[in-house]
Amino acid sequence: MAARTDQTTDPRLQDELLQARRGTAYFARKLNELSDAELDGGTLLPGWTRRHLVAHVGYNARAIARLIEWAATGVETPMYASTEARSYEIDFGATLSPTALRNLFDHSAVHLNVEWRDLPADAWHHKVKTAQGRTVPAEETVWMRTREVWVHAVDLDNGAAFTDIPAPVLTRLLKDITAAWHTRGTDAGLLIKVTGTDLTFGDTPAENPTVITGPLAAVAQWATGRGTQRLTATHSGAPRAEVPAAPPWI
Repeated sequence: MAARTDQTTDPRLQDELLQARRGTAYFARKLNELSDAELDGGTLLPGWTRRHLVAHVGYNARAIARLIEWAATGVETPMYASTEARSYEIDFGATLSPTALRNLFDHSAVHLNVEWRDLPADAWHHKVKTAQGRTVPAEETVWMRTREVWVHAVDLDNGAAFTDIPAPVLTRLLKDITAAWHTRGTDAGLLIKVTGTDLTFGDTPAENPTVITGPLAAVAQWATGRGTQRLTATHSGAPRAEVPAAPPWI
């Protein structure tokens, strides 16, 4: 029997699915490097153990799979019943045995991948609603998952780094974050320059902006609130002693 493949033939979407699957495999590798006892350790996210983080990533896959079911059937199936239900789910997942927690991640990832694979090509344009209330085409779910698995692999605090994340993922992440800042008006006077590229983000019309400069991975790490290493900051042409914290992005 021939192997089943994605029903979509859109090259762009196929490439995005590949990035999501690679990110899932990367997260799985970093998770598998941890012993059961190390699951009790901390993460880069305040207040969350690795147990909480793995539970979140697992249940996130299930939530996104519900959106794909919505796109396929037309029957509204929200990601979560409520914000409280989402929080309860994560807290409950953190209490699972190591084997059950690992199975949650593995099985939910497989389930989501199957839902993506079997979604008819025309259904990728069907509208669904995110947990934040945004109405988006089903194809947006691929980016939603890509962002989760790559960034949260770093959050496991197990040797993963932003330098491991593919440049297209980092670039899109920065575009998302800076767009959110602009919508909220929190990017005023802030200009970001990525060295070695022509990429700039932020408040370009500002007369005397604070300019954050550094490699793509370092800028993305800073923008997500995860460190200021390998960055410089200037204001009115003069170096700043410290790189300022990035505005909140979620």
